[in-house]
Amino acid sequence: MRGHRSLPLLGASALAVVALAGCGGGNASQALPTTSDGRPASVGVAGTGLGDVLVDRQGRTLYLFARDSGTMSACTGACAVNWPPLRVNGTPLVGSGATASDVGRTARPDGTSQLTYNGHPLYTFVNDKKPGNTNGEGINAFGGSWFAVSPAGAKVAPLSQPQGGGGNGGY
Repeated sequence: MRGHRSLPLLGASALAVVALAGCGGGNASQALPTTSDGRPASVGVAGTGLGDVLVDRQGRTLYLFARDSGTMSACTGACAVNWPPLRVNGTPLVGSGATASDVGRTARPDGTSQLTYNGHPLYTFVNDKKPGNTNGEGINAFGGSWFAVSPAGAKVAPLSQPQGGGGNGGY
């Protein structure tokens, strides 16, 4: 089971150290999310090292912030720089694997609109550099924990670990 990681420093450099350490940095190969008619989707589902998760139109993993209260975002200022809110102009397009009725919007403290899924405001992570990265999974920063979002709209459940021996082949 994956443990929670704490970040005692709040700057981007501290977050970069976590990403460089290889924690949760899955690089599963994936196609970008599209709608049923082939248009780029605002939110969709893709496979990662954590299993299927919600992704944005660039294929970046989407996260929920445990400190949020309902649809109200608790992530502003430096938090929103490191965990950019998912903002979409116009009607959000929902890709394969995501449920259109779970997609919504919430007003942010600065007056902009943020996409929600199953009532959770959605964020990307600044250190997820390419599709399939999950570097933000389990991080504790800005007063709460961050989790990738499952297609059901909850924090992603850890993949089951193989059962068995110690892996040294009896040597």
